[in-house]
Amino acid sequence: MADDNDELLEEDEEEEEEAYQPPAQEVRCSVPAERSGHVAVTDGQHMFVWGGYKNAPVTGLYDFYLPRDEIWIYYMETGTWTKKSTKGEIPPSMSGSCAVCVNKMMYLFGGHHARGNTNEFYMLDLSSEDSVLQWNRVVCKGVPPSEKDKLGVWVYKNRLIFFGGYGYFREDAIGNFEFDETSYGNAGPPRGWNNHVHMLDPDTFTWERPITTGKSPSPRAAHACAAVGNRGYVFGGRYQDSRLNDLYYLNFDTWEWSEVKTQGICPVGRSWHSLTRISSDCLFLFGGFTTDKQPLSDAWLYSLTKNEWSCYANIYPDKPRLWHTACASKEGEVIVFGGCANNLLAHHKAAHSNETLVFNVQPKSLVRLCLEAVICFKDILSSSLDCLPKHLLHSVYLRAASINTSGS
Repeated sequence: MADDNDELLEEDEEEEEEAYQPPAQEVRCSVPAERSGHVAVTDGQHMFVWGGYKNAPVTGLYDFYLPRDEIWIYYMETGTWTKKSTKGEIPPSMSGSCAVCVNKMMYLFGGHHARGNTNEFYMLDLSSEDSVLQWNRVVCKGVPPSEKDKLGVWVYKNRLIFFGGYGYFREDAIGNFEFDETSYGNAGPPRGWNNHVHMLDPDTFTWERPITTGKSPSPRAAHACAAVGNRGYVFGGRYQDSRLNDLYYLNFDTWEWSEVKTQGICPVGRSWHSLTRISSDCLFLFGGFTTDKQPLSDAWLYSLTKNEWSCYANIYPDKPRLWHTACASKEGEVIVFGGCANNLLAHHKAAHSNETLVFNVQPKSLVRLCLEAVICFKDILSSSLDCLPKHLLHSVYLRAASINTSGS
């Protein structure tokens, strides 16, 4: 895929009720295709996956983007996947886009497609019960961010706040932009890194450029962002030839940046990793890509009150991931999907993944523990299963079928 080859040359790195049952028109499949550079958002019960790219089926051909007119839905309770088609003003097939879910609406911004970077804004209603979901491209008011990909996003009081990224130059009196010298001579205008902050109000679809104070992070891309309360945290990312391990937060009430100097050990510098909020006091960091171009499989917990990192007992030491996605469930889990398991920049074939890795970072609920016990001993309990409420029985069968077919 020409654009991703170009990207990799400069590679900047980023009460009883029925359980939900998909309508008959939905196509229930095993798992999505392997991919990297996709987006994933969650409403707490489902994870929605779109875009990204994978290896070409024939060696020597360019890698290619995943279909742009489909979205995959992962049911966190049952561990099963469903694919839905989409229509309308569908975004181009892309990698490195930025997406978030607010009130069952998925908002998509930026990315890299066959003609370069984009700064178009799209929305998809995830609450619709239609068999085909509707995309809409929104022409927002105000001055939009520059065309870029591998940026981060936070949500605060239903406002979308975007930070950083890699793309085309835009004059900005508040933030910084630095050209990537390796992008000169490539197809299209030269590109580089920025540390710009932009805000969008989905009620008015108006772009604003907040004036920030304090010590701002350096320009970067392929970093990871997570919001806790009125703070937006950002960790790492690539800037020039370095992949960083610094930690900052932006106060959304005062628009002041603060650098966080943590105590004790700290994760190694990285890009293309994930940072996920799992509680009001804890962030979960997983995977990424080092300055030495090594894929990572380590996991870390950051405590806000203790201001320190601690190693998380990784249950997937042999499954490194970079340019994956991670979403938190209501059951205290972090669901990691896709990504690359080797050096994405090497000349050998990229090991794109379609595995779902589940990290239990908080105690499971009693209902979840009982459900898993029933599934574990379903053969012994088979004569009594019909005593379960219908929605729980449905969950047992779905989850058991998922385990049998995917081994996840």
